[in-house]
Amino acid sequence: MTELHGVIPYLPTPLTPAGEVDRGALARVCEHLIGRGVHGLCPLGSTGEFAYLGRDAKRAVVEAVVEAAAGRVPVIAGAAATATADAVAQAREWEALGADGILAVMEAYFPVPEDGVVAYFTAIADATGLPVTLYTNPSFQRSDLGLGALERLSRHPRIAYLKDASTDTGRLLTILNRLGDRLGVFAASSHVTAAVMLIGGRGWMAGPSCLVPEASVRLYDFCRAGRWDAAMALQRDLWSMNELFARYQLAAAIKAGLRLQGLDCGDPAPPQTPVPPEGLAEIEAALGRLGAL
Repeated sequence: MTELHGVIPYLPTPLTPAGEVDRGALARVCEHLIGRGVHGLCPLGSTGEFAYLGRDAKRAVVEAVVEAAAGRVPVIAGAAATATADAVAQAREWEALGADGILAVMEAYFPVPEDGVVAYFTAIADATGLPVTLYTNPSFQRSDLGLGALERLSRHPRIAYLKDASTDTGRLLTILNRLGDRLGVFAASSHVTAAVMLIGGRGWMAGPSCLVPEASVRLYDFCRAGRWDAAMALQRDLWSMNELFARYQLAAAIKAGLRLQGLDCGDPAPPQTPVPPEGLAEIEAALGRLGAL
């Protein structure tokens, strides 16, 4: 089973003006990030706009990232759906395309009880031989993965990791205390990464790392070495990026920043809208302060 750790950026999904996946642009982003030392790539995460892509587009994204990675770093591909059968089919297809792991996301229009949540993620893990990372984000999901569900799911032989976007380090410490021998925990929000590493996390999966990969890897290295003063100094510097993402839609902000860095990924998928001009100026200024232009 592929062991995951470190900085694993949530990749954008570059789109042409016609709305098709720009595979060449995606390959360039992957090469850029691998060259700067990231430890994995995650297509079809939140930054990848999975909720706005059809099945053919999702397939093109996974194919392009697997091809670009060429085995140099693991590819953890997102499988997300409202229907269990759809999520299972995605997981099987991403495995067939060469993904090294699955990021399992539950979309829900109506709230789903705990038994249904557990059944959904279990079906995905049963469908492939790949390690599965559970994704939980109470701010967006109508059916969260509570401690009871996580305890049940952690006993599955292929459910190996949790990516938690709650930003609640108390919740994460409880999970690590109770389930840390069975679930490796990743942070999702880049502003709590040092804290999550301090309490026993394995790294983070987050979109902002696309814009500051070198600084993100350096932060991870500081944490691994126990250099907490240096880690917190760098974490404070990186906080400016998260302040921007609190004001502007995440995928749009990531794409705007990458365009400023010479990696044009097009506009966000409709009905999302691009970052307005004043936002572009703020993102450019923040990247400039961080030496990322």
